[in-house]
Amino acid sequence: MSTLPLPDPDRAVLARRNDVVKQLKKLAPQAVLIADVEGRRTFEADALAAYRRLPLVVVLPASTEEVSAILRFCYENHVKVVPRGAGTSLCGGATPLEDAIVLCLSRMNKVLEVDAANRVARVEAGITNIAITQAAAAQGFFYAPDPSSQIACTVGGNIATNSGGAHCLKYGVTVNNLLGVRMVMVDGEIIDFGGHHLDSPNYDFLPLITGSEGQLGVITEASVRLLAAPEGARPVLIGFDSAKAAASCVAAIIASGIVPVAIEFMDRPAIHVCEHFVPAGYPLDAEAALIVEVEGSEDEIEYLLGKIEDIARDYDPISMRRSQSDEESALIWKGRKAAFGAIGQISDYMCMDGVIPLSALPQALEAISLICRKYRFDVANIFHAGDGNLHPLILYDANDPGQLERVELCGAEILKLCVELGGCLTGEHGVGIEKRELMYEQFTDEDIDQQVRIKEELDPSWLLNPGKVFPILGRDALKMTIDLTNLGAAPAVPGQDAEAVAGAVLVEGEERS
Repeated sequence: MSTLPLPDPDRAVLARRNDVVKQLKKLAPQAVLIADVEGRRTFEADALAAYRRLPLVVVLPASTEEVSAILRFCYENHVKVVPRGAGTSLCGGATPLEDAIVLCLSRMNKVLEVDAANRVARVEAGITNIAITQAAAAQGFFYAPDPSSQIACTVGGNIATNSGGAHCLKYGVTVNNLLGVRMVMVDGEIIDFGGHHLDSPNYDFLPLITGSEGQLGVITEASVRLLAAPEGARPVLIGFDSAKAAASCVAAIIASGIVPVAIEFMDRPAIHVCEHFVPAGYPLDAEAALIVEVEGSEDEIEYLLGKIEDIARDYDPISMRRSQSDEESALIWKGRKAAFGAIGQISDYMCMDGVIPLSALPQALEAISLICRKYRFDVANIFHAGDGNLHPLILYDANDPGQLERVELCGAEILKLCVELGGCLTGEHGVGIEKRELMYEQFTDEDIDQQVRIKEELDPSWLLNPGKVFPILGRDALKMTIDLTNLGAAPAVPGQDAEAVAGAVLVEGEERS
């Protein structure tokens, strides 16, 4: 049983589903419409697959004009709309509703322009994150934000949740790399915000739009900053005998004034799972490991890595290994980027996305371990340590109906901890369904009221992605009411220790091969 319900469907809209499908076919003849049950089932969930709803119909438009026509029809006929990119959202942000169409922009995936002189790329919202860099690489440029799902996630979805990634420590998240968007409002009006250059002559609405999770309009195009590709880059892999030592090392590196391109953290379970999934030479005897990458000329790389290793020695590392080649670097990053998929082979999981001050990192990791132990769940920690963006993966069994509510409450307690430590509820995954009822933990009534007023000004009928972001159950939601005394000591899923987790991966891999 879930503690996070979605709104009940409008029966009148369900009754006229066939008519809605017919009208959409007339309005957007070039769009792909998916109306059959099995086809719609493909879109019944995003990557937070614990929450599923069969949408009214799925529409895949091919142009901004088609998006405009679809939204105008939905506005005039009071039909809800759930925008969707690749469905990689981990917070339920693209979960459909039974009385809503899913407006999927994955067909709108073109590079419209690469302007090297102005260092900008104009792209459609359905393009994958990594495809922007691939399009600009021949001219010596790249697009900086790099979520772990970058081979699949779309730039429209990245804008919706203000995604970051491993290299956002140096280059910033999506909002820091966005110059302009074309957005279709709920009534079908097409508006351009920002522009093709670093400074726009109009009001700067981009920070309001970025991270708005489809609540204010549907983005169809984006102009993004391109950066000159560095001369070189190289990571060092550092193993520690405790998570506290690794966390303290992270804070020390940042405090030294060095700004690496990335600092990634993996604890013992994550190290073992990833190493058996992608043999990258991770230190299997370590309780925690850091991937610290720097870039520049060869001399600069050598100097910075030497300084980082000197800092790390103050925390008694059990291993330090510099990458010696581009191939070795790629393998180290392949293991990290594959982490969520690797763990997904052995267990269902709920991935948290809280942010804390770096000084609180050792305290946070210890508290997260205690919280998960209290709820009888295993946890694997893999996250962007350099900017304090935590990603604890709570391992549970989705086939056990009683575990969903427990894992929701366990996750809620972790996110409340982040706020209490001076952080916030989300770094890059968004609020969606997962954190909706926790908004009061971070915001006052006045704060939320102001956000609601903006929503109602731009979407007065609440047709865009309803049931997400804004609390609907009130301040008393997600209270810790589960009786934990009779749960027993056994873990929820295989993997109480790292070796068991690794063994489970090997068995799973043999079965799939």
